[in-house]
Amino acid sequence: MTTSDWRKAFKQLKAKPVKMKKYIKHNAPKKRTTGQAMKRCSRCGRFGGHVGKYGIGLCRCCFRDVAKKIGFKKYG
Repeated sequence: MTTSDWRKAFKQLKAKPVKMKKYIKHNAPKKRTTGQAMKRCSRCGRFGGHVGKYGIGLCRCCFRDVAKKIGFKKYG
């Protein structure tokens, strides 16, 4: 089965639960254990520019917005 739209494939597979299970098994995204894809911003979902220190888990843009509320001060 080849299709350009996943919604169309699911519509066709709803009548065939065994094939649907196999389709999901082989086409599901890979579970990540390491790398850049593991570190996402908890606020906006961005991958790059991640601030993970102190367990913050925000990207640099969101960190700038929220820094004063969290209790960080800007020096200099």
